[in-house]
Amino acid sequence: MARLNVKIKDLALKNPVMTASGTFGYGLEFADLMPLDGIGGIIVKGTTLKPREGNDYPRMAETASGMLNCVGLQNKGVDYFCKHIYPQIKDIDTNMIVNVSGSSPEDYAECAARIDALEKIPAIELNISCPNVKDGGMAFGVTCAGAAGVVKAVRERYHKTLIVKLSPNVTNISEIARAVEAEGADSVSLINTLMGMAIDIEKRKTLLSINTGGLSGPAVKPVALRMVWQVAKAVKIPVVGLGGICTAKDAIEFLMAGATAIEIGTANFLDPTVSIKVRDGINDWLDSHGCKSVQEIIGVID
Repeated sequence: MARLNVKIKDLALKNPVMTASGTFGYGLEFADLMPLDGIGGIIVKGTTLKPREGNDYPRMAETASGMLNCVGLQNKGVDYFCKHIYPQIKDIDTNMIVNVSGSSPEDYAECAARIDALEKIPAIELNISCPNVKDGGMAFGVTCAGAAGVVKAVRERYHKTLIVKLSPNVTNISEIARAVEAEGADSVSLINTLMGMAIDIEKRKTLLSINTGGLSGPAVKPVALRMVWQVAKAVKIPVVGLGGICTAKDAIEFLMAGATAIEIGTANFLDPTVSIKVRDGINDWLDSHGCKSVQEIIGVID
């Protein structure tokens, strides 16, 4: 077998395959379907400082080669997570990473600080695609100043590995990546969903309750791959690639484009064991091509 282990700063992954936030619950939901300790990490669903009900239904819609969602970060808040969820997941033998969201830099920082106190959560992933309630609702992640402001606030109160999840709904994603790197991000993950819409022409209304939602799935892969390649060349910190990964071939493309690790999202809905299959497929490809380590293919595309 090839060596599959990789590192994201101090975060050691037994292999480069992780599951994306919002598509794998807290991992517990998949425990009867696959060995949770068989992958490099599980990024649990988005967690906020206060409980959130999320958006009204309908909030998911199928599209060609993908899906739209506007779930709206429904969760019971960080205190509930710490008290009720953490005890159930802390002994899973892989990296349990919490996706953190907020409506102000202060919200992000306080939520991150409470997770910082949890011994067996070695990292967080900041979702900066959230609307800034103090700045007219524009997402933090679409401006360098907004993204940097959140990371700076969190970095002052969070002391473990900090991954920042970037929005693709920007003009120059490399500039955003450099801005968060400058404020102390240990890694960036990309891409988050692309904004999209679907319409029911018989009912003459949109399929989602708030009209627009995030597009994920195979349809976004070429865009995600291009952005990962660009960002990997623009920053010195590790890049985590995601967006439409369904097979080992997809994952290998992201690794070759410069990703140190990858996340699998929408494909989990189609096949709950896909992350294990991707892990094994990467290993088989490396073996068949005479590679002793996954490190040999990371970032080989100029």
